[in-house]
Amino acid sequence: MRSAGSSWALLCSTALLLVLFTSASEELPRRQSILQQEADMTEFDPMDMDLLQRPVDMFDIFHEGFGQELPRPQSPMQQEVDLTDILSPNGDSRPVLTPRGSRPGFSPRSFFQPIPPIPSYPVQFPHGRPTSENIQAVCLNGDHRPRYPQSYFPSSGFSKQRRKATAVNNAEAWFITCCKGNQTWATDALLCCATQAWELSVDLFCEEDSSVKDIQYHCCEKRGHERQTCFTKDAPNPSYEPTEELPVTPLPSTNNFDFDPSTCMRTVMTQYRARTNRRKVVKKLAANKKIDINFPLGQPTEDNIEPLCHMQKLRPLYNTKCVPRSGYELLAHQAKSINRLEKGLKQCCKKKQGVLNCAEQKWREEIDKFCSTVNAGQMDFQCCSGDVTPDRYTCFKLNSPDPHYNMTSLATSATEELSLTKLCDTHNIIKKRFPVGFPLKTFVSQCCPLPEQEKASCSMQQMQEISQNVCSSKQKAPPAVRRCCKMASKEEIPQCFSKIVRDAITKATNASRQKKRKRCPLS
Repeated sequence: MRSAGSSWALLCSTALLLVLFTSASEELPRRQSILQQEADMTEFDPMDMDLLQRPVDMFDIFHEGFGQELPRPQSPMQQEVDLTDILSPNGDSRPVLTPRGSRPGFSPRSFFQPIPPIPSYPVQFPHGRPTSENIQAVCLNGDHRPRYPQSYFPSSGFSKQRRKATAVNNAEAWFITCCKGNQTWATDALLCCATQAWELSVDLFCEEDSSVKDIQYHCCEKRGHERQTCFTKDAPNPSYEPTEELPVTPLPSTNNFDFDPSTCMRTVMTQYRARTNRRKVVKKLAANKKIDINFPLGQPTEDNIEPLCHMQKLRPLYNTKCVPRSGYELLAHQAKSINRLEKGLKQCCKKKQGVLNCAEQKWREEIDKFCSTVNAGQMDFQCCSGDVTPDRYTCFKLNSPDPHYNMTSLATSATEELSLTKLCDTHNIIKKRFPVGFPLKTFVSQCCPLPEQEKASCSMQQMQEISQNVCSSKQKAPPAVRRCCKMASKEEIPQCFSKIVRDAITKATNASRQKKRKRCPLS
């Protein structure tokens, strides 16, 4: 029974093996036939790993995706590949990105589909520096150059372009202010105004551009004249030609701009100094020195003739020996002109009648003489260009840093309350030449050693004590002192004594300045 059972098991196992070998032999040719024929994408079995090893022709895939007959391209060795076609379907050299910044997916249909370009908001920035060649165009073409309102940009983004637009809008708004003033100004004053407006717009742009976390505009990395030159080179419309067919609506500026024509002289002289300093030594000296000269003097009028004569001793004269010979020729002529005019005005102020007519005639004669010298030396000075006309005198009048001759008088009145403290510097001269009729020794010993902020209160206190002691004393006093003591109000007595002292201080100061040294116009 065991032998028969074993035989039966062996027979079953052999039959099973024969069945397996037979099915395997039939399956192998079938798989080989599948590998030898073209793949049918509709019958693709993901579990059949052998098919994944077959090379795939991408053209066949695109052919099937588009569902139409496409010409088969040449092999890569037979054609040139245009990288720009790969980077951007629009022929743009930048890679195509989706709005969120990720790369777009590729599919048979989207690969050749045009992608809309990224919108841009161009700004005609920056403006060029106003010059004598383009200043007329700055005013004439102002309403035919673009402006950029807030509605020009989308609600968010484009911060760099917004800052550029603000700079352009500010400059154009300030140009309007300058061009309106041209009705009464000389041409050089108009140019000075436009230049200051342009410089302010540039500086404000750089200040704002450097305050944000963004790539700074390359010109803002420079300073001073180099920065301005950089912006001028970048200007797309340096001649300020019209670029808009229809007039544009002006926009208000976001910052205030206040122009003072009296500030133009220093600007003009600085420009002239930069043009004429050719030698390295003079350039180095110019960088370390600043021009400090009260030129030109204002035109004498009925309103200023009194301070013109009264404060003449307090106005400076200038020494030309300290001025370098090369590069500062104009400054030397200005200093000499001031000295000559002050001498002529001094003669006029000594007259009892016709002081104003004399002073105005001296002023006009000196202007003509100065311009004659400047033009003969081929030097560039704004008010001396052209023939002798009333415009020349108007230009000098407008460009005077002190047209009302009140700079010295304002400084004197502003320090009148503290003028008693000047007694510390002049008490020796007062004692010898201008005695006040009462002792000042206590005043000097008590107040002069104190700090400046405490001298004023000490002066008033000492003056009260001095007036009480003098008026209560039976010693003989000068008439001016006796008049002070006879005042009815006790509060007026110290003020009267203070006036006596201030008058003595003024006399002592003027006496010390009679032989005053001439000031150097370079500081």
